[in-house]
Amino acid sequence: MLSADKMKRINELSKKSKTAGLSVEEAKEQTQLRKEYLETFRSSMRNTIENVKVLDTEGNDVTPDKVKDARGGKYLN
Repeated sequence: MLSADKMKRINELSKKSKTAGLSVEEAKEQTQLRKEYLETFRSSMRNTIENVKVLDTEGNDVTPDKVKDARGGKYLN
């Protein structure tokens, strides 16, 4: 997850862009922080999806093969 300081800075830059506008340096910083945030979010989401085990009402594993393949055949209990 992104640090609290970086999240705070993202929010500060967002508010400033809506009111006073950003300098060129601030716009570059905002772009970099957004890129870092999205990379972190995507990585976290991918990890969550790869570690999901889907069961039907009878308790049978019905996890899609694509998810099973993504985790390298490793199964979680």
